[in-house]
Amino acid sequence: MAVAMPPSRVEVSGWSWRPVARDALLARAFHSCTELRGRFYLVGGLLTGGARKPSSDTVVFDPTGGQAVRLEARDSPLLSHHDAANVGGRWLCVVGGWDGSRRLATVKVLDTEHGVWEAWTATPDNCPPAGLSSHTCTRLSDRELRVAGREGGTRTQRRYGSIYTLTLDPSARTYCYKEDYHTVSRSGHCAALLQTPGPHPGHQLLLFGGCNSAEPEIAGQWSQGKIKEEPPIAPRLMEQLARLVSNGQGSRQGPRGLRHHSCSVVGPFAVLFGGESLTRARDTICNDLYIYDTRKSPLWFHFPCADRGLKRVGHRTCLWNDQLYLVGGFGEDGRTANPQVCILDLFI
Repeated sequence: MAVAMPPSRVEVSGWSWRPVARDALLARAFHSCTELRGRFYLVGGLLTGGARKPSSDTVVFDPTGGQAVRLEARDSPLLSHHDAANVGGRWLCVVGGWDGSRRLATVKVLDTEHGVWEAWTATPDNCPPAGLSSHTCTRLSDRELRVAGREGGTRTQRRYGSIYTLTLDPSARTYCYKEDYHTVSRSGHCAALLQTPGPHPGHQLLLFGGCNSAEPEIAGQWSQGKIKEEPPIAPRLMEQLARLVSNGQGSRQGPRGLRHHSCSVVGPFAVLFGGESLTRARDTICNDLYIYDTRKSPLWFHFPCADRGLKRVGHRTCLWNDQLYLVGGFGEDGRTANPQVCILDLFI
């Protein structure tokens, strides 16, 4: 049962995560968390650090009432390190992941109208990856997702990454993978679909982290009008982020060697939080907030945190109703799953 949290907070560097709910059903990491119709759908994940088998739970969290319930649906996938996307405001499309014994490239789909997992089939020309985990899956339209990650099987992974277009046909209940090209090897990265400013506006898909590089990688570019995806409207949060970065010192270089962090797009900003550092021998779990500002020439803004209780890895953030929510993840020890839901507060 979800428990509403008192308005306690730790304010650091002009920002904090404020707890708003707590439920044991939400205590997991390396899960997916996707907003559909004002509900957060959590699928799978690891319930404890070192767990050999992921969870097969599907949990629905209502941010308005602060309540979490387990969805009693057959064939809920047993997965961790997967990704998911909202398709048509009705279907939750879950792509790839680790099932406890191997990496998968399967596509599982939840019909949220009827609360049932559907069996979508691959088309004859489907060319799937060998297997995917710790990849990203970004919605471009109701019929197209962009998948970026490193292929692998049971014990090994390839030394390069791949970019796939995953085409969906909701009416026929079919899907089809097509490999577009090879790219830098990344795992545990994040992806952000952002508008490009300037005289030739459009969209680009950027990949952050998942390797030792601090440079974002372009995983797709589209001219104006090609991407119909409308991001959630968050005017208040956008204004607060703009005021926060106006007080910061921008840098051309982003975080180096960060993986299993969260990322949410808020207008022209990509907001990254937490994760695991590949550059440290100790104290690898992070609690830093990074903001990538694309309004003019792209700049990074780093806002560190002194509160070790906010360290997270394998967590998720979701943008809804002009607020950014933090859900799940392992804490400082990398083993204990956090049952809280928090909202990002900015103090300007």
